[in-house]
Amino acid sequence: MDPVVIPILVAALVIVFLVASTVRIVPQARRYNVERFGRYRRTLQPGLNLVLPVADRINTKLDVREQVYSSDPRPVITEDNLVVNIDTVLYYQITDPRAAAYEVADYLQAIDQLTVTTLRNVIGSMDLEETLTSREEINSRLRAVLDDATGKWGIRVNRVEIKAIDPPHTIKEAMEKQMRAERDKRAAILHAEGERQAKILTAEGTKQKDILEAQGTQQAMILRADGEAKAVELVFQAVHRNNADPKILAYKYLETLPHLARSDNNTFWVIPGELTEAVRTVTRAFGDEATAGPPSPAQPEEAADTDEAAHQPRIPQLDAGSTVSLDAAAAADEAGKQAAAAVSDAKAEAEAAKSPQVPHLGRTSDD
Repeated sequence: MDPVVIPILVAALVIVFLVASTVRIVPQARRYNVERFGRYRRTLQPGLNLVLPVADRINTKLDVREQVYSSDPRPVITEDNLVVNIDTVLYYQITDPRAAAYEVADYLQAIDQLTVTTLRNVIGSMDLEETLTSREEINSRLRAVLDDATGKWGIRVNRVEIKAIDPPHTIKEAMEKQMRAERDKRAAILHAEGERQAKILTAEGTKQKDILEAQGTQQAMILRADGEAKAVELVFQAVHRNNADPKILAYKYLETLPHLARSDNNTFWVIPGELTEAVRTVTRAFGDEATAGPPSPAQPEEAADTDEAAHQPRIPQLDAGSTVSLDAAAAADEAGKQAAAAVSDAKAEAEAAKSPQVPHLGRTSDD
């Protein structure tokens, strides 16, 4: 090999090494801390950067994006002397790469220990129930303490969240029993309230039903009374307009008597005293018509007896206010039959009085 070529190759290699050592390409969201002869010089920004090949060197490479750090569960004692295990989640971001590299040896460990210490101070002033229900307050107090302490380290704590709070197993069982009792209590209250509302609504419905039925009954009775009043008024007007005599009224009275007892609730029927008078009136009416014909030749005493017998037809005797021992329907039918029999007898006597008497013709001596 030519002796001149070897120095040229060595010089080329040295130049390539120097160029490679001088140029530094920093990715986006990264920061490089540069030291010159062991002393912090500057922080390289993303892009192409030039450094001295031998004097400068990259000490730390930091990621300035927001990062998440999850700590392991740590035991913490509450105010009521219960040990609970709490693990947290930390969201932080490096804002000053120089301070993060030179102000603290291990910022993650420092943040973790500071979080545990702050948690013990905060939880130590709360009981278990308050601890379980005050997560927002605990997060706010943690964030305030950590942000104030990590500011000089070039780190900003954006958010601190409590991931889990695990009380002892016995406490969990007691809490479950308490929750079950509370739910049973609420269920019993809701059930009782539902029954109360149901009874109130049922009572209101019954009340409205009774009111409506009473109003309907009242309207029906009013309409029925109005109808009966109008019917009586029409009958009264018809009777007076046609000038009905007492004979017709007595006969209609006898026809109405059987209807008085046609009711399922009647166990006995009282025959009024006016029944005898009505029968007499009807009988007397037909008796007057019978005596209207020419009188038959007879003795005055016999004629008087005949007239008296004609005016006194055979009438069934019914005392006023007498009570029939039969049931109501049988008593009504019996009264109707007696009235009909009295009317038939009166008609028969009237027909007999109207028929001419045939003289008896005896044989003469000549025969």
